[in-house]
Amino acid sequence: MTSLTMRGQAAVSHKLAIDRLRERRNLDRAAVDRFLGRHEIPIVEGSRCTFLHRGEADEVRLLHRTVGLPGDLPFARIDGTDLWFVVVELPEGSRFEYQLEVAIDGRRDRFNDPLNSRLAHSPMGSTSVCYARGYQTPEWTQPHPESRPGELIDLVVPSRALRRDTNVSLYLPARFRRSARYPLLVVHDGDDFLHYASMRTVLDNLIHRLDLAETIVAFVNPGDRLVEYANSAAHGRYLTTELVPSLEEGFPLVGSRAARCLMGSSFGAVAALSTANRYPDFCASLILLSGSFVFTDIGNDHGGGPAFEPVVRFVNRYRAAPRRVVDRIFSSCGIYEPLIIPNRSMLHTFEGAGMLVRYVEARDGHSWENWRDRLQEGLSWIYPGPQKYYYE
Repeated sequence: MTSLTMRGQAAVSHKLAIDRLRERRNLDRAAVDRFLGRHEIPIVEGSRCTFLHRGEADEVRLLHRTVGLPGDLPFARIDGTDLWFVVVELPEGSRFEYQLEVAIDGRRDRFNDPLNSRLAHSPMGSTSVCYARGYQTPEWTQPHPESRPGELIDLVVPSRALRRDTNVSLYLPARFRRSARYPLLVVHDGDDFLHYASMRTVLDNLIHRLDLAETIVAFVNPGDRLVEYANSAAHGRYLTTELVPSLEEGFPLVGSRAARCLMGSSFGAVAALSTANRYPDFCASLILLSGSFVFTDIGNDHGGGPAFEPVVRFVNRYRAAPRRVVDRIFSSCGIYEPLIIPNRSMLHTFEGAGMLVRYVEARDGHSWENWRDRLQEGLSWIYPGPQKYYYE
């Protein structure tokens, strides 16, 4: 992996825009205005990305959660101006989320970059995002005029296992018909995949392009996700004995192991794997995105906090005695997130248990847009379209 670095003081092959600005004489406010007006911020020049902040401050820092860089990066002020900058090397194809921290008179404020209009969204809020050279938002994540929209139906499925009513959004493909039969994909954290990973648009586009078989998709949502998704027996019973049987009774699903897939990211990936582990005859495929597969080989210090204790116990047991729980697993992780080492390790565990695995790494972090960008490869591998046998 190419490391991420701050640019040092050594000479570079060509001068950056910020260096040319600093060399100018009589650098006044108007010159800074013109400079900012000419450039998109951050300024991406090869592998070097220049982040800027304009304003009076005692200190400015770049905050992020990217593994491979110090936790916060200090800006330097250009003499005689209120313009601050820091240069970061980002390998080609990287996506980098960040915020700024500005200190003035002892007070520190954290906020998104006012000079950058690109934002990434999540249930925790928004962050600024930098696209390094070579990264492009996949066109199939954007609405396409020729893609016919599927339908979303809101369902309430009572659950004795979870002791609550569960809210499910069911996606029906645009050409849905009762006389056909469809495979089923169950997506954990469903509302978040719809809101933050553009998944309805992605499904419409991939089915239109014939990358994905016409599929019914159940978007499920947790109560307390750190409980229900952390190797919960109740959650597994809900999926296998309540939700899916109810859907197969009400909709034209194939109703076989080969035509069922569970999908999840982070803790949702743990929920998918643990359900398949409890019920190996239930589904044939898993899509696991940045799974929180934290484990301990030595000692008990896993670094995840109390919420990870049941996850660690589950993953430790599975790694000690791995078994074939599905036929195929699509797995991915961002190389800039702390979970990259556990996910790489689980690849060998899955393969050693006799499962076919397609594993993908991305120059990204633990983010919804990272998971969105992996959907085409994952979905089209699990349910390539068109698949005639699903409808027979």
